[in-house]
Amino acid sequence: MADVPRSEGPGAGAPRVAVLGASGFLGSAVAATLARRRLRLRLVARRPSAVPAGPVAEVEVRAADLTDAASLAAAVDGADAIVHLVCHRSGARAWRTDDDPQGEWVNVGMVHALVDVLRAARGGGPRPACVFAGSASQVGLTARTRIDGTEEDHPASRYDRHKVLAERALLDATREGVLRAVSLRLPTVYGESRTPTAADGGVVTAMARRALAGEPLTVWRDGTIGRDLLHVDDAAHALVTGLDRIDELAGRHWPVGTGRTTALGDLFRAVSRLAADFTGGQPVPVVTVEPPDHATPADFHSFTVDATAFRVATGWSPHVPLHEGLVRTVGALARERAAGAGAARLRGT
Repeated sequence: MADVPRSEGPGAGAPRVAVLGASGFLGSAVAATLARRRLRLRLVARRPSAVPAGPVAEVEVRAADLTDAASLAAAVDGADAIVHLVCHRSGARAWRTDDDPQGEWVNVGMVHALVDVLRAARGGGPRPACVFAGSASQVGLTARTRIDGTEEDHPASRYDRHKVLAERALLDATREGVLRAVSLRLPTVYGESRTPTAADGGVVTAMARRALAGEPLTVWRDGTIGRDLLHVDDAAHALVTGLDRIDELAGRHWPVGTGRTTALGDLFRAVSRLAADFTGGQPVPVVTVEPPDHATPADFHSFTVDATAFRVATGWSPHVPLHEGLVRTVGALARERAAGAGAARLRGT
């Protein structure tokens, strides 16, 4: 699945790649990356996905409820590779880990159903490749300040426990010979959305929207809690690289990140300054507050993601510096806000 020039189209024998969760924030970025390649691309999600602009790939869009076994089987039928990006998060706190018990079927049960579908369809041909989007926070409350994938997992939230169970099911199925799966454990992913229906629900976007609206930004305690921030384009590139190097990577998890941790207080102040640059106003204040009752120990845990093993194995590295990524993110939201205000004025005339 090497990169190909944009001028080349898919051939009759081009591989078929199914992206599950293709209409989401990360899914739309993965779709855009894969659409530049000579392959047959199937974009599957609950709501129709946008077709990336100027695709080289032959793109098929399917709207399907992937919690339905028959729909899931149809979604991956004939696929040479699968990118699994489906997850359940609560709408009220989408930028935090999700403690909604209703999410277990989506986060875990659907992975077991996928394995069952592929096991039933297994023939004498090549086993399909599968890249799973895990989370760096799966490791839990480790004593290490830098994680490299050799730590034992002690997940501290229900969402992370779901991720561990789903990952384990895929890796067990790899050892069984059902498929070739790899889990890439991503840190906090942020960035500008590619389509209006693929909005980022993360902390960077949430705070940028507040700053652009002139609202103060709140940070828990002293703001020194740190996060590894990976731009969505780099995250998408990592997932596609996982498909490219599936034979070297399959059967284990790999932490992916920038290797740098940014304190949330510093992050929010940077977002406030950038928002002011776009609005022409003064930066909104960043104020410290006490954590809410729903905060968990994992919310106060900082660590740096060491992606050395993944970089050595694949040659991948992040290319979007944090400042550039923040400028792009806040700028996109500022333009979206301005367009919305203009449309509202037109409706009022």
